[in-house]
Amino acid sequence: MKYFYDLHLHSCLSPCGDMDMTPNNIVNMAKLLGLDIIALTDHNTSLNCPAAVKVGESVGVTVIPGMELTTCEDIHAVCLFPTLDRALEWSEYVDAHRIKIRNRAEIYGEQVIMDENDERIGEIEHLLLPATEISIVSAYKTVKGFGGICYPAHIDRDSLSILAVLGEIDPSCGFKTAELADISKLPALKRLHPILNSMNIITCSDAHYLENMREAERFLELDSPTPEAALRLLDSPRR
Repeated sequence: MKYFYDLHLHSCLSPCGDMDMTPNNIVNMAKLLGLDIIALTDHNTSLNCPAAVKVGESVGVTVIPGMELTTCEDIHAVCLFPTLDRALEWSEYVDAHRIKIRNRAEIYGEQVIMDENDERIGEIEHLLLPATEISIVSAYKTVKGFGGICYPAHIDRDSLSILAVLGEIDPSCGFKTAELADISKLPALKRLHPILNSMNIITCSDAHYLENMREAERFLELDSPTPEAALRLLDSPRR
């Protein structure tokens, strides 16, 4: 069956995320837009995923717990996990392997942790945007060790993408999927980077504001709308 997705969304925990991007607002907006499966992928943390998953369960939207990792090369990669426990274990690992600079909310924005009722239950003291110690070359294997999958984010962008920084996707990285911000760029990118012909290609909103979330257009063909089924598809060789 076809299940509509957006696997790259930021909440108010990302310093660049709008404060209206609460767990309830994100999940219910996804429901209104006709999305079946979404992923919460805040910068270098998964601590708002528990609330989003609970809201998703209550309204019938599958929420995959995830993260947008910033590698040591300043490349963004989406990390997705089949369970909250795995995502939170990964989040703890990343927290121990990232640069700790005190956040200045007046400059970068607040980093608010919420519960399923959109009540503040905490804040992250150190800025989530800086790079971690994890390299893009080791990211896939490292995330797999936590039971998740990993793939390069918005590869068509001029900054913070694997193509912008390294110029190519090395097969040794192990990625099975790549994400584009603008799917219309895919034909040109395939001509320049033939490796994309053997990869699964998805496109997501990377929304930091509710108004940037996209209506249901792109879908995954799955037996059921579960995190496990979605991850299995995205981590399989392109069919």
